[in-house]
Amino acid sequence: MRRKGALLAGVAAVVVLGGAGVGVAVFGGGEPAVGSTAPVPASTTEVTKGDLVDTKTVDGKLTYDDQRELVATGQGTVTAVPAEGAVVKRGRALLKLDREPLVLMYGKTPLYRTLDQNVTDGPDVEQLERNLRALGYGADMTVDEDFTYATYQAVLDWQEDRGLPETGSVDDTQVVFLDGAVRIAGRSVEVGDKIGPGQKALTLSGSRRVVTVDLDTADQELARKGAKVTVELPGGKEVTGKISEVGTVAEVIPEEQGGGSTIDVEISLGKTGAGRFDQAPVTVHLESERVKDVLTVPVEALLALREGGFGVEVVEGTATRLLPVETGAYGEGRVEISGDGLAEGMKVGVPTS
Repeated sequence: MRRKGALLAGVAAVVVLGGAGVGVAVFGGGEPAVGSTAPVPASTTEVTKGDLVDTKTVDGKLTYDDQRELVATGQGTVTAVPAEGAVVKRGRALLKLDREPLVLMYGKTPLYRTLDQNVTDGPDVEQLERNLRALGYGADMTVDEDFTYATYQAVLDWQEDRGLPETGSVDDTQVVFLDGAVRIAGRSVEVGDKIGPGQKALTLSGSRRVVTVDLDTADQELARKGAKVTVELPGGKEVTGKISEVGTVAEVIPEEQGGGSTIDVEISLGKTGAGRFDQAPVTVHLESERVKDVLTVPVEALLALREGGFGVEVVEGTATRLLPVETGAYGEGRVEISGDGLAEGMKVGVPTS
């Protein structure tokens, strides 16, 4: 929220004695002139009381959270790949090479070693066993960090059902561990393509709808984690979002692209019915800290005083008087004012449009 000093530019064209066509009394000896014979302004507005908030409109992009690339760990011919937009859940194939599936399982630890009866105990073993149990295998298996014979039998049963070589061991050509279900955001391969280890195959994302904004660093005070924003979707529908992430490293824009710098801001939309658009442009309305229950007038109602500071021209019937005010925050074309004798509902002069 910008304060008094930032208002000077907004009122520079409004001056004492005939500013914007309005004749006013001026201060003398620190006291306002009351009952001036100056004509009543042609246009007036009321002093109102309420919340004041400064807003800024920026461009954003509607997408899905947690995008990442999936690269092939095996080699062969692509024989199946999900459609873009499809959601893949635990136990389902992310793609197939030579008809053998690369299966999604849930977990935070990547499959960094082959899991079989010869491995040492570890959390990756427990993670595999937990998934096998969730998929209906290993009823006699104890879910722990030990790869036992019961685990071996569960793996064999799972491999048989999934059309994988029945080895009793699991490696990264068979399983990918990710946090949860994923959405196919993009495909770099198609059925019939031949791929090898390290080649990009898919772009994956989460299923949560988010808006990403490259915010000018000069406006970073508007991006507070947890703050609510309004997002205008394609088609004009407006939904409420919440800032979920604010970048801490600025990205410098080359001079040939306009210069300056930006920070990444992510806005979570939750379950707001944002539709299935991906990478669609949206408009985001950010707001600064809200000032509550204050008296405000339009910025153009302020008069710059010869002695310094600002005042408003109060209209009382057929008379006017100049009332000094202290300015505070402003937003949406209005400014917070305070001062002795100021009250909600007072009429003050404004320039004629």
